[in-house]
Amino acid sequence: MNKTELVAAVAEAAELTANQADDAVAAAIEQLTGALSRGDEVALVGFGRFSVRARAARTGRSPQTGASIAIAASNQVVFKPGKGLKDAVNTGVSA
Repeated sequence: MNKTELVAAVAEAAELTANQADDAVAAAIEQLTGALSRGDEVALVGFGRFSVRARAARTGRSPQTGASIAIAASNQVVFKPGKGLKDAVNTGVSA
């Protein structure tokens, strides 16, 4: 599902126009991005938790030349699914 399909699904489920649904999805993404960029955690009960984790600078190897390269420190967005999402995804899956 891409953003266009998500907007269409939200419009249908919430009985909104396509423009209203697009505004709602864009606002949700903007707020999620803003909170994460400030270092805040976003928890959506039953769905999951988004957080930011710092990755330290490290040395890696170029696969082409084998030479050592410096990899800069960065922040990574981490998502931990909630129980409701895990259960929904695993419904009907046999071990």
